[in-house]
Amino acid sequence: MSLGNLLPLSMQNIAKLCLAKDPYTDLDDDLFLLAMKENILWHRDQNSFYDRLLEFKNYRSNTLQQIDDLKNVPFILATFFKQYELLSVSRDEVALHLTSSGTTGQKSQIFFDKWTIGVAQGMVDEIFRYYNWIETESDVNYLLYSYEPVKKHEKLGTAYTDNFLCKYAKPNSVHYALKESSPGKYEFDLFGTVEALERFSLEGLPVRIFGFPAFFYFTLEYLAAMGGVSNMLNPNSLVFLGGGWKNHQNKAIKKKELYKMANDILGIPDERLRDGFGSVEHCIPYIECANHNFHIPKWSRVLIRDVATLEPVEYGISGYLNLISPYITSVPANSVLMTDLAKMFPARSCGCGIETPYFEIVGRAGTTASKSCAVNALDLLKGRN
Repeated sequence: MSLGNLLPLSMQNIAKLCLAKDPYTDLDDDLFLLAMKENILWHRDQNSFYDRLLEFKNYRSNTLQQIDDLKNVPFILATFFKQYELLSVSRDEVALHLTSSGTTGQKSQIFFDKWTIGVAQGMVDEIFRYYNWIETESDVNYLLYSYEPVKKHEKLGTAYTDNFLCKYAKPNSVHYALKESSPGKYEFDLFGTVEALERFSLEGLPVRIFGFPAFFYFTLEYLAAMGGVSNMLNPNSLVFLGGGWKNHQNKAIKKKELYKMANDILGIPDERLRDGFGSVEHCIPYIECANHNFHIPKWSRVLIRDVATLEPVEYGISGYLNLISPYITSVPANSVLMTDLAKMFPARSCGCGIETPYFEIVGRAGTTASKSCAVNALDLLKGRN
């Protein structure tokens, strides 16, 4: 059965939008608005919390007439999913359950039906195809800065993603950098990782490095002190990072510095060094272009909201990152307000040739505004106005 057949006829604009090829061309605002209307009505009818949210905001989907009207679609704070499960499908329809990769506190719990996880993976397929990252001519070695496969981490979003990305090139061997040192405890295996890179450099096959940037940096820092590896890595190697620095934020360096280290020490060209942004609450893939900017694909739209008023701001002004897409049918996460602070810029200011705007992550917000939004959502969950 094709993915499009998983949706009813009343949601075929969602299918048309989200199954479209060429992620950064032929943007269709009219189709996006039709798909958003279908998604809003779906969650209104399937999820009592979302129905109350629309009523509380006095929101009607027929007011969604132009792309600027997206600012009025009620959003849900990403951190709200850390406390509550908001399914718009039955438990029997859940095909996958993932959690966020936060290092402390409660993790977000997001559930996916077959359509939602299938179309999200298809979007990654299209972006890897766009950048010609699907390798058919050679096996590759993998270095994954994520948890080695054990039952405990089967639901962790970052671990799931890193293993999923291995499908784009046939593995010769796979090394996991985060090892279980004792039941329930994981440690970064620096020396094992260095040994794996040394072996990969001698074998000469392309190497694909995925996962948390902090551990990649720690590896490069050690290699710099030790004089590098025996041979530079195959220039067709690919570094694709994601998941942020987590509790190593105090050691974070600028991406340009990290990429320069990777080029100097491992010989990986700049255009093969990329970062990705995403979350389990919003699985649309935002992947750096050759100029290292997060362009917005046709399947989503992005707003930046003022930290005080929550009103949308202009290009170049920082605020909360609001991610919007009609792709998800399992959870009412069609408009998610992240705790990340970001700025958005017009496509022409990048110069890479992609014709969609892009955003830049500038930091994490505090908790006061997040708490106030969460309190309002909690009232709705309890059925209060």
